[in-house]
Amino acid sequence: MIDLGRRMTMLSSAPRGGGLVRAQYILNHQVPARPMVLSASSSSLVWGDPSRYLGRLAAQLGIESPCVALMTAVSLKDLITLREESEDIWVEGFFTVGVSNAVRAGEPNGAAEREAESSPGTINIILITNARLAMPAMVGAVQVATESKAATLLAESVPTWTGGPGATGTGTDAIVIVNGDGPALRYSGTHTAMGELIGRVVAQGVLGGLLRYRQWASRSEASERSRDHSGRVSAKRSDGKN
Repeated sequence: MIDLGRRMTMLSSAPRGGGLVRAQYILNHQVPARPMVLSASSSSLVWGDPSRYLGRLAAQLGIESPCVALMTAVSLKDLITLREESEDIWVEGFFTVGVSNAVRAGEPNGAAEREAESSPGTINIILITNARLAMPAMVGAVQVATESKAATLLAESVPTWTGGPGATGTGTDAIVIVNGDGPALRYSGTHTAMGELIGRVVAQGVLGGLLRYRQWASRSEASERSRDHSGRVSAKRSDGKN
């Protein structure tokens, strides 16, 4: 949870509190890798409506509404935090990165086929700046961050969930831009100092998160191989007794 100390203007695609809002708190809540599954005692989805689920969570935490809240299956131990600054402006970034759900923009969505996936697959980006961005500059910040994220994934040759080349993001990515009350800026594109800071912090954050995700995936694969081996050995012993 990020407590900004007071309500600030945010623009986001968050499932809870998305759009243009003024809020004090941002949640990046860790959930199991498969949140959209049936509960054992009910035919309803465990958290079929992420907004309502996150709203209940915020209330349990005593957080006043409105708040901006996101979901991730990435361990928050793998959260990446960074800061870039230039003269009197700065940008801080918070990143959780998973790419099992990676897609290339424009490809068939394949939602039904992805339902069985059970590993972290969302890139959440939270950017906080001291600059007072005009509304077009807030939208521009989202644009630059998205370009930087996609460029990093392409540079790292991240495949889509089907194994195809050129992933540009995941199917559930979210971004939050938090506006400050410092130097007023009308623009935030890649030809500006603000755009440069955003591009740099996002590239570093996504790359750092991706490296941690790959380490997690490697450990998970090793653990799965170990379980399979143990299962085969156990089965052979059982057959021998029969």
